[in-house]
Amino acid sequence: MATIEILGVPHAYELTAPTSCSHTLVFVHGWLNSRGYWQPTISRLSNDFQCLSYDLRGFGESKSRAKTDYTRQQTHSYGMTDSLDSIYTPAAYAQDLIALLQQLNITSAWLIGHSLGGTIALWGSAQMPEWVKGVICINAGGGIYLKEAFEQFRSAGQRFLQIRPRWLSQLPLIDLLFMRASVARPLNRYWARQRVIDFVVADPEAALGTLLDSTTEEEVNYLPQLVSQIKQPVYFLAGAEDKVMEPKYVRHLASFHRLFQYCGDNVIEIPDCGHLAMLEQPDAVASHIRKIITSS
Repeated sequence: MATIEILGVPHAYELTAPTSCSHTLVFVHGWLNSRGYWQPTISRLSNDFQCLSYDLRGFGESKSRAKTDYTRQQTHSYGMTDSLDSIYTPAAYAQDLIALLQQLNITSAWLIGHSLGGTIALWGSAQMPEWVKGVICINAGGGIYLKEAFEQFRSAGQRFLQIRPRWLSQLPLIDLLFMRASVARPLNRYWARQRVIDFVVADPEAALGTLLDSTTEEEVNYLPQLVSQIKQPVYFLAGAEDKVMEPKYVRHLASFHRLFQYCGDNVIEIPDCGHLAMLEQPDAVASHIRKIITSS
């Protein structure tokens, strides 16, 4: 593991060796996850593509930072005239991503994001079109704000975060819960344990902030407009059994991009797959990523 300071915040990252391909694949994890979830996919692709994975600010082994200090760093670095309303919106995390690419001198990238990471990747591609060549969203979609459903989701998420004391990871059967949550088939015990660890170590403010700031009515309703403005190719991989982000919501968001409008083939549904496609079906995910990038 290497570390790099992004806007004053130490971030953990891993970068594989360069290859003959001019593009770097940049993997962005989802809420309460970490960069390690990409390793099964990266191991299948790193011989042909340089791969970058990193922990989002406040998650995994990346640090968090007080809002006032971080906002000051962003304002200084990007010449903003106004402070950011929140440092936990997808747009704010996209600024971290852009700074990471700049510092590592990655000038040709495909962004691959899971769930919340997919939204961050979309924001990143819109903010740096000259460097980002395309986006692949995995288990990511939405763009329809259903008030009652989102209020219930936010409330459930807050309660979920309140029951995570440090000793939670010591409960003997807790792995069994995380083996089955949000997936079509039980995960390997190793990944269940990793999910428990990431759940426990996530910075409390970052965990709650990303949950709330990514699910506001304004954020959700803006997603289709964001996708419609992106000029680069955008593809979506959906889990056929995903109950967190159902395929119909993935297709809804994908339908606003020009690829869907012209040929309707920017959505790929993976059978027997829930919300963690890169762990449940790494062969399929890696194969689709390879085909998308080589054909584009």
